[in-house]
Order: sequence, then C-alpha cells, then structure tokens
Amino acid sequence: MGPWLRLARLIDTLNERVGRTVYWLVLVTALLSAFTALIRYALHASSNAALELQWYLYALIFLLAAGYTLKHDGHVRIDVLFARLTPRAQAWIDLVGGLIMLLPMALIMVWLSWHSFALSFATREMSPDAGGLARWPIKLAIPVGFALLALQGIAEIIKRAAFLRGKIPDPRRTGPEIDQPAHLPGEVV
Repeated sequence: MGPWLRLARLIDTLNERVGRTVYWLVLVTALLSAFTALIRYALHASSNAALELQWYLYALIFLLAAGYTLKHDGHVRIDVLFARLTPRAQAWIDLVGGLIMLLPMALIMVWLSWHSFALSFATREMSPDAGGLARWPIKLAIPVGFALLALQGIAEIIKRAAFLRGKIPDPRRTGPEIDQPAHLPGEVV
C-alpha cells in the first residue's frame, strides 16, 4: 500500500498547487469584470476579447479546480442519508462511486474533448466575433481539467481503500471514531 499512498500524495500535491494557483484567477476575473464594466459604462466602449477572456477565466476556474475541489470534499453530495452512515460505509460508497462513476466519466470526457481540442488547434480556430480570441487554448482546458479530476479520483480511491484496510485514518475527517455514525454539524447526538 505504501507506493500507492505515495502516488496519492503526489496527486494531492499536484491538485493542491493547481487549486491554489486557480485562486488567483478568481481575483483576475473579478478585476477584469470590473474593468470591462467600467469601460462599457464610463467610455461607452467594449471589447470582445476582454469579454471572451472573462468567459475563458470562468471556465478555467471551474475546470482546473475540479480535482482540488474533490480533494477537499467540496463537490455537491446528497448528505441526507450519507451523513448518517458510518465512516466505513461512507468510504465504501466513495470507493465504489469513484470506480464506477467518477473515473469512467472523467476519462470519457478527456477522450471525447481531446478530439475537439486537436481539431481546434490544427485549424487555429478563432472566435467568430470581431477581435475575439483563439479557441484552442480554452478547448485544451477541458481535457486537462477532467484529467486532473480523474487523477484526484484515483488518489481518493487509493485513500479510501487504505482506510478500509486500516492503513490510514479516515481521509474525510479526523473527528468521529471509525465505526460511529457521522452526524450533521449542530445536530444533537
């Protein structure tokens, strides 16, 4: 299990670094949004390139941070039942869900989006709008983002398997005991 856990740590480190870099894109996007609004209303001018760049940055934030979000258990789940299960049952659900849902979906998205990027890159696709940006860089972000998500899915599967084998503590929490049900925050036990 040792080499697998080292691989999981490497993937965690990669997505942590990407996620912390993406934090800055949020600031850049906010500043760009304010700038385009200021120019539009103060000078009655606009730029298709600036608007497209704003959309590209939004896309980059969501695509590139998907693995980081999974690492920090930030994706939406239906916690009505899940939160009431024991950590071991939760780990089994995460493990099976990662194997039969997350990894296949992410890998299919990498595979399907790669062709679109390759075609866009080969033809040097540009926005049809006047002054618009090249399309291939943002199309590259799709397979890259899903690849980062797939990698993090592998890391999470490794960690859940290690937890279930008793090799590491519960990777989702440090609080409740392993066989005690998890409760919602603020819930009276």
